[in-house]
Amino acid sequence: MESMSKREKILRGNIRKVLISLALPVVLANAIQTIYQVVDTYWVSRLADGDVSVAAINFVWPMIFVTMAFGIGINIAGTSMISQFIGLNKEREATRVAGQLVSFSFVFSIFLGLAGLLIGRPLMSLLGAEGLIHTLGWEYLRAIFLGMPTMFVFFAFQSIKQGQGDTLTPMILSGVSVVLNVFLDPLFMFTFGMGIAGAAWATVLARALSAVAGMYLLFFKQDGLSPRLRDLRFNGRILRDIVKIGLPAGLGQSVEGIGFMILSAFVLSFGEFTVTAFGIGNTINSLILMPAMGIGAALATVVGQNLGADQPDRAARAVWESIRLSVSMLAIGGVIICIIAPRIIGIFSQEPVVLEQGTYFLRLISLAIPLMGVFESFVGCFQGSGHTVMAMMMTSGRLWVLRIPMVLLFKHFTSLAEKSVWYAMVLSNLLIGIFGLVLFLGGRWKQRVVDDQEDYLREGSVT
Repeated sequence: MESMSKREKILRGNIRKVLISLALPVVLANAIQTIYQVVDTYWVSRLADGDVSVAAINFVWPMIFVTMAFGIGINIAGTSMISQFIGLNKEREATRVAGQLVSFSFVFSIFLGLAGLLIGRPLMSLLGAEGLIHTLGWEYLRAIFLGMPTMFVFFAFQSIKQGQGDTLTPMILSGVSVVLNVFLDPLFMFTFGMGIAGAAWATVLARALSAVAGMYLLFFKQDGLSPRLRDLRFNGRILRDIVKIGLPAGLGQSVEGIGFMILSAFVLSFGEFTVTAFGIGNTINSLILMPAMGIGAALATVVGQNLGADQPDRAARAVWESIRLSVSMLAIGGVIICIIAPRIIGIFSQEPVVLEQGTYFLRLISLAIPLMGVFESFVGCFQGSGHTVMAMMMTSGRLWVLRIPMVLLFKHFTSLAEKSVWYAMVLSNLLIGIFGLVLFLGGRWKQRVVDDQEDYLREGSVT
């Protein structure tokens, strides 16, 4: 047993060690999940229409992201509030917030799943999906929509634990889920003959088991926050604050997802091979991005608890340390991937066009990926502080204000062709990093968003 509690380490321990200790389980969980995505892509590519199946999944993924966006935003709000209440040493208030997260996430995910089932198919057509991409994409998408509650409940569990500074438990459950996925994928896809839909149902089932395990640990194991059944009953005061903080984050996530849908439509306009190259490159590149994402998630907890404890200067030092760590790690990973890019792309496709375009894209993005360390650190800071409007400005502005207009300009006024998307990605990451620095130096994010005078212990009905 370590001499200092999680809260004490976050508020008074060595910042670098705290960030690394909190980030490592998140990085491992994300890496395991990304490795699963690589394995998933591998199995899907072995179907009869392999390249088209991979393109179909890559085409529909932004639609899945949009449906999850508002729930993710609400959970960002929950993590921020829980961490700040723990910084204030108000554990009971944090527990009430945790209960609201679980109940809201479950109910809201049902509505989102139903909405996706109603409009998903015609939306795919509207975005330009045709033929096999449309047919296979919908088979995959339909299963994900039906299983949406399993994802949202686990996301709620993840955010509650993160707010407390426990990133290890969600990592273990995520790892178990991924191992199940690896075995279920070929079983459902080939043994049961479900094809591309089997990949989706394998994901849904594995996540459902993780969600059940997470709820058991949350409600029946006295380890950290442990909500009671009455905490699940909607409370108007708590929901008001969750929505107030979470709505901008949800809007930002949603607008970002829609932007990626539009970006996917641009990529599709260059042909199915370009979609495949784009998808493979993004999947591999996400492996390198894992450290920055993990450190950004850890940073949100550190910033939230330190602002709750009225230590804004320590929170600011944590942000700078996060940037140093993230940029260093991404630079090393980017150079390695750049060197071996052709071999990596060749694992998933031997189509000459995919090899050429995928290699160029992966090398360009890998060399520029340190910029994402800056981006993830500032977003983690603004989310942890509860100033989600700033995070929304960064996530949505990167796509709508910068990237998409750049793609249009490069596509129509240069000879870059499909490279228009690649260069727009790099330049938008650079410019949004500069914008994030301006917001950070402004200092408004240092204001705490939870009111230490708010009485969350009184019962309150939804109004």
